[in-house]
Formats: sequence, C-alpha cells, structure tokens
Amino acid sequence: MGVPVFAGEVSLAEVVARHALESPGQTALLFEGERLSYGDLARRIVAATRLLAQDWHVRSGDRVAWLGASHPGELVLLFALARLGAVLVPLNYRLAPGEWDRLLADCKPVCVVHDITWAEAAKALAQRNSLASHCVDELMAAPPASDAPTDGKADSPVLLVSTSGTTGGPKLAVHTQANLLANMAIAAASQELSPHDRVLTVLPLFHVGGLCIQTLPALYAGAEVVLHAKFDPGETLGAIAGLRPTLTLQVPATMKALVEHPRWASTDLSSLRAVWAGSSLIPTALVEAFHARGVPLCNVYGATETGPFSIALGPTHARTHVGSCGWPAQGVEAKLGEGGEVLLRAPNIVARYWPDVPALDADGWFATGDLAVQAADGSYTIVGRAKELIISGGENIHPAEIELVLAQHPAVAECAAFGVPDERWGEAVAVAIVAKVPCTEGALRLHLEGQLARFKIPRKWYFVDALPKTALGKVQRAALARRFA
Repeated sequence: MGVPVFAGEVSLAEVVARHALESPGQTALLFEGERLSYGDLARRIVAATRLLAQDWHVRSGDRVAWLGASHPGELVLLFALARLGAVLVPLNYRLAPGEWDRLLADCKPVCVVHDITWAEAAKALAQRNSLASHCVDELMAAPPASDAPTDGKADSPVLLVSTSGTTGGPKLAVHTQANLLANMAIAAASQELSPHDRVLTVLPLFHVGGLCIQTLPALYAGAEVVLHAKFDPGETLGAIAGLRPTLTLQVPATMKALVEHPRWASTDLSSLRAVWAGSSLIPTALVEAFHARGVPLCNVYGATETGPFSIALGPTHARTHVGSCGWPAQGVEAKLGEGGEVLLRAPNIVARYWPDVPALDADGWFATGDLAVQAADGSYTIVGRAKELIISGGENIHPAEIELVLAQHPAVAECAAFGVPDERWGEAVAVAIVAKVPCTEGALRLHLEGQLARFKIPRKWYFVDALPKTALGKVQRAALARRFA
C-alpha cells in the first residue's frame, strides 16, 4: 500500500519552502492576532537556522529542548532544526522538574529554548543541567538571512517525543524527517486537507497529537493554522464562531469541557466540516453531542511511536460506526496479533527509541499494546490495553467496555475499571468512580444490569476525588490496582 504523495520533499524544511514559492501570501499561522504568511514563515525559518548555527552553535545531530506553551516559534524551531539536521525535544510543561532532568540526562540537548511564561523554569532547568537557555522571541527576531545550512536528510532524526510511560518509565521515540513527512501525507490525505482549510489547533504541540495529527499536515497541504497557546473552552468556542475554522482536533477531556460550556448550544459550528478526536476510546455521549449539532465526530487511532496517524474513522462513517476507530489509513498496514493486539506497519512509524533501542520486530511491525476487535467490514474497535486485561474466573474482561457504559450515567464524571486479586476468581473487577453528584453503588449497578454480562459488573466499588493519570492524561489503572489491592 503506497503512501499518498503531494510533492517530492525529502526533507521537512522543503515543505514550507514549496508553499513560499507557490503561494507566498497565503496565511500559514494565526497566533494572538498576528498572521504569518508562508513567505514570512519561510524567511523566519532561514533566519532561525542561521542563528542556531552561527550564534547558538547547534550542529547536525544535536538535540535542542523546548519548554513552553504552543507558539509559532516552536514550529519555526522544528523546521530550522530540520534544515540543520538537528533534533527538537519538546518537553511536557506538566511534568515535574525532576522528570525534565531525567529526560535531558537521557538525550543531552545542547540548549533549551523557552517562551516568556516558562522562562524562569527553563533557566533553572538549564542551570541544573549546565546548558544554555534562549528565549523564543530571540529566535523569532533573528535578522534576515539569504542562506543557511541545509544538512538535514530524509533519514535524519528530527523529533524526540516522550512516550507516556503507562506501563513503565517513559522512552523517547525517534522520529526521522521521513517519518514526519509520511505522517503528514497520510494525515492530510485522510482528512482531505487543502489550501482552503483553516485548522484550529488548541492541543499542546509538545505531544504528537497536537503537532502531527492536524498542525503539520495542514502546513503540508498549504492550509492555515489558527494556533492557541493553550486550550480554553470559551476561547475555543469563540474562535470557532469568529474565525470559522473548517477542522479542529480534540480529545475527550476537551470535548467534555466544550459540551458543558454555557455557550456550547449557542455557538455557530456550521463552519466545521468535521471535528477529529485523537483517542482510541470516546464516550458515546460526547460523540452524540457533536452529531446532534450537525458536526461529524471523526476519530484517529495511533500512538506516540506511530506518527500517530494510523487508523482513521472519517466523516462518511462517523455516524454509522460510533465507538470504532475505522480503517487503516492509506499507507498503513494493520493486523491483530496474539490475543487481539493491534500490530501496525507503516513509513510514519519510528524504528527506534533513543538512543538505539529497536521499536519494531524483525518484519517491521510495531506492537501497540492495545487490544482490538475487527468487524466484518474491516473496521477496528479498540477494547483495552493488553496489560490491563482483567481475567476473572477464566473470563477475559476489557476495562473499556465497563467504562463506556458507566460513563453514560449522569452522575459519573470519570471512571476506571481495573483488576484486584481475589482468592476465588483470581481477579475481581473493581472500579473507581469520580462522581459529579452523590450517587450510590446500587444505582450504578442497576445502570449496568442488562447492558453488561453479570461477570463484567464490578464486585468492588470505590468513590474517589480524582483518577491517577500520566502527564498526558492517560489513566493509570496499575496505580489504582496497587492502591486498592
């Protein structure tokens, strides 16, 4: 299965340069009222490349960390590093300083670039790790340059992204320029992106979801990106009404915040030809809330290592396949391995973790750790994580199937099912509930009866103030199991 190709770029920096030649006046980025055309963006990338090489002494193969909210300068930095053949290491600003230190000790960047908001934390981080620190404003104000190094190649590493560490310590996935280009082509084709689109980006660029599902693919297609520093439901609804984007990417937590916002019902959503969700599992009530407003809620499945554009449910099937992730995107191969684990093979999937730990098997397949079922029409539905499977009395129980039904109860804000040791059954199904309003175990049991087999109904119920989560928002069921074992 071939990868869709719009142009013949072999390095990331060529993407913006192509649009700067073909449509220099087309808006590339809109951020806090400032517009950058593709011509402007290309010039800033060349100027930043020269600054990085001459003043900051960044060389091919070097790593440069970023600490800050989403900012056009982070994208300029990425493309400039791509020209140099150097590597961007975006840091999750939600992590603790000690976690940043461990990541930097692993990949040893030569400097840290930061925005104004995170200046103090970045300078302290740089001092602790004996690194230089630079403000992004300096990068964006680099003097014009007529030329700059172009040492980046297709196989040059360009992005190191931390995995969530759900089942162990985080690892750094090594994305090459070829990986990102393939993902941009795959994602752009799947979402039918064109220069006529305006994409609203509100998810953080430190993660491949915010960066690679729509933002980079939109720039690849010559579309306009409206970039927000951080997600705010009121500002997002205001941007949809005022700027009239055609696409945006959300996750269940932001979808919930939008649907529950006072202006949700009155906001004009008619400009949106689709909303895409970057999540393997989306509560049905949230999907239906968007469909009720006439907006197809599409879904993309993948992982930090897989681009992440792997399996996609587009607008055509959004209403008929609620709960499904859809079909493999063009250029992506998928199959179910032992126990129903999703295996993927594609040119946008990383080959290794930093520094040189293989991520693929001998035949090039990536084991996702996610379990799925495949329907007769070929579509995939994720049912849980391989290491989170609950085996009770010989029955295999996926936490997700319990959680999706429980989440439909009006008193449930969040929930997580997990297994705890049990002398009789081996494991017993337990569930932790974060309630919106006071509710009882009996009421929730009654809600599940008739919708789930009896052996799937939790035997142990715990009402908690919050669920333990990774820095990227994934529920840590193992932590719950340890707490309530």
